[in-house]
Amino acid sequence: MKFLKNNILSILAMTFLFTLVMMDGSYAASVFESARTKLVDLFKNAKMVVFVIGGFGLIALAFQAIFGKVKWPWFAALAFGLAVVAAAGAIVNYAANTDGAAGSKFGDSLGTNTGFGTALENYN
Repeated sequence: MKFLKNNILSILAMTFLFTLVMMDGSYAASVFESARTKLVDLFKNAKMVVFVIGGFGLIALAFQAIFGKVKWPWFAALAFGLAVVAAAGAIVNYAANTDGAAGSKFGDSLGTNTGFGTALENYN
């Protein structure tokens, strides 16, 4: 047991390297594609939760700011934070250099990459 405790990192590194060498390339691609899809779904769902909670907070801070219970900069900070969360998809696309690419899955909530543009073009 003492050998295992003292050499756990070496054993894990050798196991990882062996798995990496023996793994097929298509398997790795499918694993990373699955992980990417799940992370994009997690990002979109977390963003929706942040919008709902932030929206209620924005309304509450607006009423409290109107009646003088909190300062207006708190309201402005929450509004700016929600705008940053809304633009997070576009920021990720810009950083990954996939702005407007067909494989881009991150969309922003400000209306530039949500897919509504093609629906409106097809409507006319």
